[in-house]
Amino acid sequence: MALHSASRRHFLATQATSIGATALAWMLHQDGAFAAPKKPETQPAVFDLKAKSPAREPQAKAMISFQMQGGPSHLDLCDRKTELEKHHLQNFKGDIKYDNAAEASAKLFAGPWQWSKHGDCGMELSSLVPGLASIADDVTLIRSMHTGVNNHGQSIFALSSGRPFAGRPSLGSWLTYGLGSANENLPAYLVLTDPGGLPVEGIYNWTNGWLPSLYQGTVIRPKEPRILNLDPPPNMPVSAQSRFLSLLNDINREHLQEHPGEQDLSARIASYELAARMQTAAKEALDISQETEATQAAYGLNNPTTKEYGSRCLIARRLVERGVRFVQICTGNQTWDHHGNILKSLPAACQRTDGPIAALVKDLRQRGLLDSTLVHWGGEMGRLPVIQNEKNIGRDHNTYGFSIWMAGGGVKGGHIHGETDEFGHKAVRDIVNHYDFHATVLHLFGIDHRELLFARPTGEGSLVDGQAARVVTEILQ
Repeated sequence: MALHSASRRHFLATQATSIGATALAWMLHQDGAFAAPKKPETQPAVFDLKAKSPAREPQAKAMISFQMQGGPSHLDLCDRKTELEKHHLQNFKGDIKYDNAAEASAKLFAGPWQWSKHGDCGMELSSLVPGLASIADDVTLIRSMHTGVNNHGQSIFALSSGRPFAGRPSLGSWLTYGLGSANENLPAYLVLTDPGGLPVEGIYNWTNGWLPSLYQGTVIRPKEPRILNLDPPPNMPVSAQSRFLSLLNDINREHLQEHPGEQDLSARIASYELAARMQTAAKEALDISQETEATQAAYGLNNPTTKEYGSRCLIARRLVERGVRFVQICTGNQTWDHHGNILKSLPAACQRTDGPIAALVKDLRQRGLLDSTLVHWGGEMGRLPVIQNEKNIGRDHNTYGFSIWMAGGGVKGGHIHGETDEFGHKAVRDIVNHYDFHATVLHLFGIDHRELLFARPTGEGSLVDGQAARVVTEILQ
């Protein structure tokens, strides 16, 4: 039968809801060349996810990012302020930036939780985070983060894509654009969403922006089946499916020859090829039942409180173990946004996530993966030192000084960087802006943030886009 006697449109339409659509735009090449110029002089005609070597030897080869969206209270978790304790319920006399002035109060508030020092480093942490305390010697705690944009959306955009507005490529997209993938059978950038719903700003958290679409994050569902349509239809034998896809591939390749340079079509063809490989590789990677009982227990899978989040943490380890470049683990919409009821809501958020995250870091270390895997934990903001809503105590937004932590991938262990003022409102020493964070992450992957560029009609774009970013060398090994 001549290829033209079959309808290409028919084949594409019948495959629209298949695994091919799930893998759309993730173009992996089997015979990737492990070399790339530091700064290409011209834009490549074809974009792909071949593995590329960075300009210099990287310390990190993969990244797991825990996005604690909503704004965890650094003052109650990892940045103790004795002055806050001394002046508890007294009026704050300094200037303060409220997000919700209607419920604002000037009364200082020190949480009721106990503090103690942990690890050989003596890192002082709250009783709310015993998991973090158990890995203190693996962690660099940054207490001087700053974005200065006090709403969730804008600060999320700043920390995820470099500027406080939508439409720009996310950090994971930049890393996969610059480095490609180390696995030909799985997407390079995977996102594990929360059963409580998408985070604030939804898919903008993992968007490719104006980078080609194959660099966007691919979502893994929070419930089974985590990826839809991995299995062929039950009434289609494997041999029949193979012949069907082979014919479709021939039709598409002939069409591509007639229209050279059609990048979308080329990516679509490659997505079907990846889809076929994913039918085996993705199911195997996501099957945590293969893990030992001891491992599952360490991640909290035998505890109803931690089972769901622990499952995603364990999947994340399995993904980076198999060469996935960037894994993003989300909490639900506003999980950490404690404008009220902080005395109950903050402990609940910690109980669900703290233990499984610590288990992941320990597991990576035990398997020899922590040195090459950068682990990041943090929200888009912290909280204010004063009470919001005196009838149901909470804390308002604070993007002027808050905390994140990092582990592995070339950062120091048991290290504290920067500090906020005596009440924890503003970063005052060794400030780390969002663009400094991005420059540092790229540096750990062997990339100079000034050289990772993408040509646009308006000029070359980058993750930091002309901001005076610096690599925070003080936290590097």
